[in-house]
Amino acid sequence: MTDTPLAGRLALVTGASRGIGAATALALGKAGAHVILTARTPGGLEAVEDAIHQAGGHATIAPLDLSESDGIPRLAAAIGERWDALDVLVLNAAQLGSLSPVSAFDPKELAKTLTLNVSAQAALIGSFDSMLRRSPHGRVIGLTSSVARTARAYWGMYGASKAAFENLLLSYAEEVKALSKTRVAIVDPGATRTKMRARAYPGEDPASVKAPEVVAERILALLGEEFETGAFVRVG
Repeated sequence: MTDTPLAGRLALVTGASRGIGAATALALGKAGAHVILTARTPGGLEAVEDAIHQAGGHATIAPLDLSESDGIPRLAAAIGERWDALDVLVLNAAQLGSLSPVSAFDPKELAKTLTLNVSAQAALIGSFDSMLRRSPHGRVIGLTSSVARTARAYWGMYGASKAAFENLLLSYAEEVKALSKTRVAIVDPGATRTKMRARAYPGEDPASVKAPEVVAERILALLGEEFETGAFVRVG
């Protein structure tokens, strides 16, 4: 690799086994960061790790179900034993939940969706806050959706979870902006060729929407920019 703007930096990407998470992890690895990959599927993580290594980068896999109560603290403890600071935290993992009327929500599914999309994200921020503060350029990038800001029929479960997620990120941004160099950005990837998108729009031609690599390149570029904490970025 000749262009490595993130050389010497440590990045953690959640939901890194496929889609936007996998593409982002590969982009960061190619840019010189050591990337810690986490998701529930070891096979997918190993494939991304191999791709990073083949590109001349470095990665570590950490298979994990973020919804398990003790998983995130264990991950943070393991990372903290090896590294002092975390430079980049990409919060990408999420679940869609059912597309259904609010009046027909399954309470158990709602709880599960909120656990992963909100509670687990708060746990990640809490567990890695000290490591982010020790970085001279700590960055938290959260992936959101347009339904967090514009309500859409039948998307209430996912939309509500993403609205809460955005508020969580913006609150954290306000809390740390005067105390550390950590900066937070919210990225709305827009229509992107992912498994979640295919589930939500089963009749859509995948070739009609952009590839995850487009979003990954925008995230990589964002990490090289100076931005106000709490910035919102829409990928066209």
